[in-house]
Amino acid sequence: MPEKTMIESIRECLHEEMTLDESIVLIGEDVGRLGGVFRATDGLLDAFGPNRVVDMPLAEGVIVGSGIGLSLSGLRPIVEIQFLGFGHQAFHQIGQQVSRLRYRSQGRFGVPMVIRAPFGGGVRTPELHSDAFEALYTHIPGLKVVAPATAHDAKGLLSQSIQDDDPVLFLEPLKGYRLQKDTVPEGRYTTPLGKARIAREGDDVTIVAWSATVGLAERAADELASHGISAQVVDLRSLVPLDTDTLTEAVARTGRVAVVQEAPLTSGFGAEVAATIQSECFYSLEAPVLRIGAPDTPYPLAGIEDMYVPDVARVVNGVRELVEVTA
Repeated sequence: MPEKTMIESIRECLHEEMTLDESIVLIGEDVGRLGGVFRATDGLLDAFGPNRVVDMPLAEGVIVGSGIGLSLSGLRPIVEIQFLGFGHQAFHQIGQQVSRLRYRSQGRFGVPMVIRAPFGGGVRTPELHSDAFEALYTHIPGLKVVAPATAHDAKGLLSQSIQDDDPVLFLEPLKGYRLQKDTVPEGRYTTPLGKARIAREGDDVTIVAWSATVGLAERAADELASHGISAQVVDLRSLVPLDTDTLTEAVARTGRVAVVQEAPLTSGFGAEVAATIQSECFYSLEAPVLRIGAPDTPYPLAGIEDMYVPDVARVVNGVRELVEVTA
């Protein structure tokens, strides 16, 4: 199988799905003539025309609201929010409309919409571009939240999300767009939502991660091996639905857990993971669940970003203390 970057796999998936299903339309800022700020939609306007690839105004509420109307009319919109940090401008649409219409209509209307949004640090973006706000959206009943870590999963999970009859927020790691490269099959394939992946086997500690923090956890596992610590890495892949079975089986194997997130520590999704582990496999735990995240401050200026986002040293130091103190 050929190796592709994550942005290439996403672009390929969009092209394949739009070819196979004429009801799919793509809307967002700069998705047409420019091909997206990261070129995820490059070439789609030429391939499918202006009626299916539509440049929208700088108004996230209008973009998502238009997607709702398209869904209710029988189409399957893929809506792009340029950065997840801009999603606040559409939160009223996502939280009060997109996620609730099936419930409010007693099942008469669904919203088969995918909202794509890049997020995360490591690329020196301006303010409001890198914030990891995924926990805000996992708190909305009726909305699925997906966060791939590999190019292979980005394509498979996006295809599955597009085919889903309910709304999906599809989070794409900024750092992984071009730095993450792995084997991606040709043609259409799907990866099921709600099924985690064991990214690395290990016996002493389990590191739980999603999106760009999976690669970070794997690099930390390599470093931990030099200290005689065997670390298992779990890639959640989707946050909602959460694969509780794989998570608890992984924890039961090692008895020690570290959860890594890019978001500020307080009330991040790592807290939900920790609560789930405590509830489901309390008697397997050899130590309290460790959470590693960013400080509880606004996202900093680019020059000091490396001091804010968790890095290998922070993960290694936390896991070593977790294992060695409780061994």
